[in-house]
Amino acid sequence: MDRLGPLAEAVDGAVQDLTDRGAVRRMWTGDHTLWQDDPTEVADRLGWLHVADDLLADRDRLDLFASTARSDGITHAVVMGMGGSSLFPEVLARTFAPAGIELRVLDTTDPAAVRRVGHECPAETTLFIASSKSGSTIETRSHLATFWARTPRPDRFVAITDPGTSLARTAVERGFRALFENRPDIGGRYSALSHFGMVPAALSGVDWTGILAAAQTMAARLGPEADPAGNPGVRLGAALGCAVRAGRDKVTLVIDTTIESFGLWLEQLLAESTGKQGTGVVPIAGERLGPPEVYGDDRLFVAIGEHHGLDRLAKAGHPVVDLPFDGPLDLGGQVLLWEVATALCGAVLGINPFDQPNVAEAKEATAKVLAEGPPDIPVEPLGGLLERVRPGDYVAIQAYVDPESGVVDAVEDARTAIRDRLRVATTVGLGPRFLHSTGQLHKGGPPTGVFVQVVGEDPEDEPIPDAGYGFSTLEHAQADGDWLTLRRHGLRVARVTIDDLMEVTR
Repeated sequence: MDRLGPLAEAVDGAVQDLTDRGAVRRMWTGDHTLWQDDPTEVADRLGWLHVADDLLADRDRLDLFASTARSDGITHAVVMGMGGSSLFPEVLARTFAPAGIELRVLDTTDPAAVRRVGHECPAETTLFIASSKSGSTIETRSHLATFWARTPRPDRFVAITDPGTSLARTAVERGFRALFENRPDIGGRYSALSHFGMVPAALSGVDWTGILAAAQTMAARLGPEADPAGNPGVRLGAALGCAVRAGRDKVTLVIDTTIESFGLWLEQLLAESTGKQGTGVVPIAGERLGPPEVYGDDRLFVAIGEHHGLDRLAKAGHPVVDLPFDGPLDLGGQVLLWEVATALCGAVLGINPFDQPNVAEAKEATAKVLAEGPPDIPVEPLGGLLERVRPGDYVAIQAYVDPESGVVDAVEDARTAIRDRLRVATTVGLGPRFLHSTGQLHKGGPPTGVFVQVVGEDPEDEPIPDAGYGFSTLEHAQADGDWLTLRRHGLRVARVTIDDLMEVTR
């Protein structure tokens, strides 16, 4: 059910335009001209539309792999990945109680978090899964080097990557327990229903075939044979695109509590796919729902499942999209729905939803800091930065801290206080995870972000074998590199202390 209010007419027009352009048919048949004349990073990025069928046809291999691991005494599986390689496994780990092997996700360079995995996951019964599309992700390479040095047992390691990568070669040379080579025509953020998501699902005992079956059911509603006027992907994609055009680009995700972490995955899909060329959807995930008066007129609310409080927002004139939800296994359907909607939103906005032109900037800046040493970045007062916030901006708190520390809850409290005080959208990103998620939007999207960077202290470092530095050095270099990149783009950013950030809650 849509309660689109001021967006209703524009969305109807966009649905008709997509229909007239044959957008659904062109997408499913791989017609890159729906988005751009150049096929680069489009023609070879649409494999996600068909991957569920591929994996279900190969279900025996995946089920045998998972059952053999359990019978061999494996008790824990640690996914070492970033962005598209880690976010859907994180959703699975937080959504489903372990029915097989306990699933953990390591997508941070915080030394305390790396050390915790080593302490809590027994080396003799843990399977370490190096997961990287490119095979060269610095965080994943560092995690792999660390745990291989501690437990150089090939039967305790698995790789998920594209064919022919350096990670694939390492898996073969060392004789890893398994190598899963993913379809190369799937971008990282569209890979949830591929091996990157389903191998961890199978290991943890999640009904992965049920997730894919839900995707197949949804595909029938999203495909070229369905009536475009009743196609939920067309409708949602049109709503997202029209909201951006109308200045309501802060798409606030209100998600059923049973799959609340799904917002982490949606954040990357929306931000990295649309945040470029000075435009894009600004996903607001995990922000506590408030009364109408704390919101500006730059919001579109999209709810998965039923939620109290949305009626008040709709009556106050905020556009609301309600998406039905049929329990955790419906994640497969939700994934495909949002992938289709995001791709079609790109068609509405006239952008390529499959490239990420600004992501490499922070990586290059990090490499420079590691090579040349840390720059002199001043700690500034938060008050001065917040005085520069204008209506229609969003405040992004970027916290380079231990993901399981109490600081994260305190940061969320500060986020709510800033929203209520300034009536602007807020986000929280844990570094370096967000660099692989919302980082593209921050640099390539609308220049409306105000960035609050918090870098925690590390009492103890954790060395990275053969790197010449430890995880603390890497984490701080990533923070420095991102700060430098944001400044280079002329954006508003300041590094502040945690204590200063906490003052806003008092």
